[in-house]
Amino acid sequence: MSEGVDRQQQEMRNFMSLLPLTVEIAGLPETEQGRFLNEGQMEVRANALKNAYKLAKRLVRDVAKEAGQTSHPTPSPT
Repeated sequence: MSEGVDRQQQEMRNFMSLLPLTVEIAGLPETEQGRFLNEGQMEVRANALKNAYKLAKRLVRDVAKEAGQTSHPTPSPT
């Protein structure tokens, strides 16, 4: 049971660390101060964030994979 909780907490930390990138990918405009969204508008924004989060995770994975492939320095001739 503890393993499931640890995994859930790790996933939340991952989500929070990717939130700025996720919001940028989603491209959602900020709402005006004092303006409230209806349930449908909130649902649309939540879905946009969910989809953007999936893309953000894939982007980070791809970048890490590429960095791992290119991190082997070539010895310089001396």
